Amino acid sequence: MKLTLEVKTAILVILGIIFFIFGFSYLKGNNIFDSNNTYYTEFDYNSLNVSAPVTIKGNTVGKVKEIIYDFETGKTRVAFSVDKKLEFSKNSTISLFQAGLMGGNALEIIPVEDNQMAKNGDLIKSSVKEGLVNSLTSDFSQLSTNLDGTLSTVDTLMGNLNVLVADQSENGLKSTLAELNSTLKSYNGLAHSINALVKKNDANVTAMVDNFNTTSANFSTMSEKLNKVDITKTVADLEATLGSVNKMLAGIEKGDGSIGKLLKDDKLYTNMEGAALQMEQLLEDMKLNPKRYVHFSLFGKKAKRYDAEGNEIEEEK
Repeated sequence: MKLTLEVKTAILVILGIIFFIFGFSYLKGNNIFDSNNTYYTEFDYNSLNVSAPVTIKGNTVGKVKEIIYDFETGKTRVAFSVDKKLEFSKNSTISLFQAGLMGGNALEIIPVEDNQMAKNGDLIKSSVKEGLVNSLTSDFSQLSTNLDGTLSTVDTLMGNLNVLVADQSENGLKSTLAELNSTLKSYNGLAHSINALVKKNDANVTAMVDNFNTTSANFSTMSEKLNKVDITKTVADLEATLGSVNKMLAGIEKGDGSIGKLLKDDKLYTNMEGAALQMEQLLEDMKLNPKRYVHFSLFGKKAKRYDAEGNEIEEEK
C-alpha cells in the first residue's frame, strides 16, 4: 500500500504535535508517563512556580505539578507529585521555604511518625518557614543601624580633629608639634655631642675596658683557686676545733681543772678572800707599827719586842 503525500503530511503533523506536547510537558517538568502519587496543600498566597522541587530531609523527592487559585476559599491550592516509593503520614506538614538567594521557593515534607499514611489525592496541611532572604534582610538592617552609629561617631571624631588641627592657640596641635620638633632637634644635638665626646675619649674608654677585662680575669683566677680549696676538709677541721672548745667549756662548767675549780669551788674562793683580808690587815699593821717588822739599831741596842696588841714587852733583867 502506497501512502499518498497527504497521508505522510498528516502523520508528520500528528507526530510533530505529539513531540511538541511531550517536549512542552518535559520543559514544564511534567512527565506524561509519570506514575507518581499526587497530593495537595493550600497557602494564603502564591510564591511557587510549577516544577518547583519537593524535598524531605534535604533530598528532592518530587516537584510541584499544578498551582490553582480556589475562588471559594480564596486560597492557592498546590498539587505536587512524589515518588510512589515515598510513604509519609497524612498528618505531616508541607512547609514552604526559600531554597536560596537565586533558587526560588520550594516545598518540604516534614514527616510525622504514625500509622496514618497519606493516600494519593489527600490534602496535607501547610506552613511557611522564614526565608533566607528575610533573615539576611533583618541582619543587614541591624548591620545598617550599627554602621550608621559608627559613621556618626567617625564624623564627630573627624570634626573634633579638624578643630584641633585648626587651633592656633598656645595649646593647639600645631604649637604642640612645633615644640615636639624643637625637642627632637635638641635631642639630636645632644646625640652629636655625646658621639663627639666618645670619639675624643676613645683611648680612655679603651683603657677602662682593658682594666675591666683584667679585673674580670683576676676574679676568674681567684674563683678557680677557691674552687681548688678543699672546703670539706676546712669545714671538718673547724668543726673539730669547735668540738674541742665546747668540750673545754663543758669541763669548766663541771669544775674540772684549775680554771673550773677557780670558778666553781666556793672553798677556794673563801680561802683566797680570807688570805686577801689577812694581807690587807698585815699591810695596815705595817703602816701603824713599822717597828714590829723593821729592827734597826745604830749602836747595837737590842730591839724591843711587842705583843699581838702592840704593847712593848719588857725584858727580864
